[in-house]
Amino acid sequence: MNTESSAGQGPGRRGGAAAGPEAAADLHASAGRPAVDAPAADLPAFPGDLSAFAVQLRRMHGEVGRVIQQYAARRNLHATDVQALAAILDAPEPMTPGRLRAVLGLTSGAVTACIDRLERAGQVRRVREDADRRVVHLHYAADARAAARTHFRPLADALRRAGADFDADELTVALRFLTALNDALAQVSGEPAGR
Repeated sequence: MNTESSAGQGPGRRGGAAAGPEAAADLHASAGRPAVDAPAADLPAFPGDLSAFAVQLRRMHGEVGRVIQQYAARRNLHATDVQALAAILDAPEPMTPGRLRAVLGLTSGAVTACIDRLERAGQVRRVREDADRRVVHLHYAADARAAARTHFRPLADALRRAGADFDADELTVALRFLTALNDALAQVSGEPAGR
């Protein structure tokens, strides 16, 4: 169990970081400070404490992941099923199986199996589009949405508590950073550098 706290030092951390043992070893290299590779020549310098940001982002991922795993266990769902539900909920337009496959990075067969599980569990409905009956839209079932809202309300409450100490301008900057970070992360291939 990692012992980094919200300040990046000392005990008190719950949950697990998403990184594996190699990253944990790197994290504590260099006299307890996280080791960060020098940026590639074409990348801009990071004006903040990159190591501290990395620690807090892993910590946030672990805490949110813990709540997601609890929800999946209570609903007898796979973690991928919960990711699919989130993608359906967050989609700016009706989700199709093809778009869901792209978002989750799964094969067509794996997405079909996921949608089948979610439909059997009463979590989603497949609805054929009126104009083109070949097009299937995935909709979050109303009862399932209400149950998810109840389970994940503590995350929204935590966001409200954390945000109460910041003004609207600071939160706008924070949201802009998180959006830019997610856009950059979406471009990461998952392959180690140099391959």
